[in-house]
Amino acid sequence: MGSFVPLIELLRGGTLESVHFGAVAVADVKGKVLARAGDPQWISFTRSTLKALQSLPFMQAGGPKAMGFSRENIAMMCASHSGEPMHVEQVQGMLDKAGLTYKALQCGCHVPIFADLGVAPRPAPGEYDERHHNCSGKHAGFLAHCVQQGWPVGHYLAPGHPLQQAIRRDMARAVGLAPEDLKMGIDGCSAPNYAMPLASLARGYARLASGLSDPEFGDSFVQLADAMTSHPELVSGTARSDLAFMRAGRGDWVTKAGADGVQVVASRSRRQGFALKIADGNSTALNAATAAVLDQLGWLDARQREELRPWRAEAIANARGTQVGERRPAFKLQSSH
Repeated sequence: MGSFVPLIELLRGGTLESVHFGAVAVADVKGKVLARAGDPQWISFTRSTLKALQSLPFMQAGGPKAMGFSRENIAMMCASHSGEPMHVEQVQGMLDKAGLTYKALQCGCHVPIFADLGVAPRPAPGEYDERHHNCSGKHAGFLAHCVQQGWPVGHYLAPGHPLQQAIRRDMARAVGLAPEDLKMGIDGCSAPNYAMPLASLARGYARLASGLSDPEFGDSFVQLADAMTSHPELVSGTARSDLAFMRAGRGDWVTKAGADGVQVVASRSRRQGFALKIADGNSTALNAATAAVLDQLGWLDARQREELRPWRAEAIANARGTQVGERRPAFKLQSSH
């Protein structure tokens, strides 16, 4: 835990009650660490922040054009969506273009996220399926690439499958690491996922945000960033943090959250990105810390600061609505210049 520092603290009656520890790495396209809190080289599983980079083999092979994928479909490949009708419709369209049914998806099935958020009533069992899984867009993209390449789809998640080998290769190149340096685990959707230093993840997103100036993945990065910033409602969903952050960014910020307290944000105009990990995985602290990093980096104007105020969750209220405490940043980014 020595690599982590206090990022968000909670006070009740003016007395410190809880602290959320973590680390932040801010990096440019070359991987230079520009600022940090805690250890910028902390090795963290990337979880769903990796989705845009997992799309690289498909993008590099001209997959969207070959399979007739729209910008909305590309956004879905990067999504941790809520399973709302707009999301299911897109996933079904992607499967149709690949000539497959939803039963080809190997992500599993869970109650749609929209139900947990109170966006709509909780559906009954049998009213949702694999298409409602928050990772189904990524998996539909996986399957489309297999169809395009003529690879078998029955075991597309196996680490030795050509798809997963291509993902590991391209993703490692994007973050500036060797494939063998990536520590593999299995994600909640059964796909291989990788742990890497926060600074490397930040570099990957800085490159994603840099678009055509990237000599290796330029056109792919443009398409991915354009899709994510144009359709943040597909990348996340109603009342979700990535929707709020990308809308506040007005096309400049490419953002993606991951399970267990991981967040990346990159600025297209600055060609910089940051990766953040909350040690205990708390999502409220993650959102508050993300807003604080944006503020400390000087990326917020007055309007954006106000738009993101709800995600700082500054006031702690009890069941009667009475404010009984506060949540506030406990860190200052340290410049690496």
